[in-house]
Amino acid sequence: MNTQTAEILVDTEDLAPEAPSVQAMLDMTPTTATESADPEPDAAAADDDVARLVPLVEGLLFAAGVPVPVARLVEALDGPDRRQVLRAMQLLGDRLEAEGRGLRLVRVAGGYQLRTLAEHGPWIRRLLGGKVPRLSRPLLETLAIIAYRQPCTRPEIEAIRGVDVDAVLSTLLERRMVRILGRKEAPGRPILYGTTKDFLEVFSLPDLDALPPLTDMGELAEAFAAREAATTEQQEPESAAPTPEGMDGASEPTDPA
Repeated sequence: MNTQTAEILVDTEDLAPEAPSVQAMLDMTPTTATESADPEPDAAAADDDVARLVPLVEGLLFAAGVPVPVARLVEALDGPDRRQVLRAMQLLGDRLEAEGRGLRLVRVAGGYQLRTLAEHGPWIRRLLGGKVPRLSRPLLETLAIIAYRQPCTRPEIEAIRGVDVDAVLSTLLERRMVRILGRKEAPGRPILYGTTKDFLEVFSLPDLDALPPLTDMGELAEAFAAREAATTEQQEPESAAPTPEGMDGASEPTDPA
């Protein structure tokens, strides 16, 4: 690149216009004399502003590719408030479903994400290649225990499952389904485990409160109940134990002379 070309490029960059703000974009629509005379926008104008936000929100979510919290969208838009953004996403979700589009707006992992329809999975896998990583029964059982009991330690998980879970935990950590939360204030300071946002995404959960009731987990629920019963028995106060004979402080009777 010669010097003259470099100077032209520099001049062009200096003259490039700044990215317009969202508010400037919304203001591009001409207003009537009645609208300009009234400083407060009426309901129809407000709805029109929200409607024009819909394609912008759709583009942001598509570009992100991961769940985006509402607060992050409001920050990126830098103009519309939270209520307007939520309304725009509601309109977007309704439009995608009403038009039979191949995407759906889903609330997952503490944010919102555009996702393909589940029934389109076989064709998507054929296009992208590869196999969907599946979770074996040991992985699912261990993951469920962590999800319902977090934060929990490896000994606590093993007490419920009845088997060693060291290898299973390593696999779940590699797949970013669980993470280390810290250490428990107990002898040996065992590591505490909890689930991740990836866990919420894989199971399409908006948050942990959306987990199904533990009673619906069948055998796992029974294992939880058995563990809780065993823990309760171990924590019974020592005073409830029978006092050994001769240790209650009463003097033994003496033989008559």
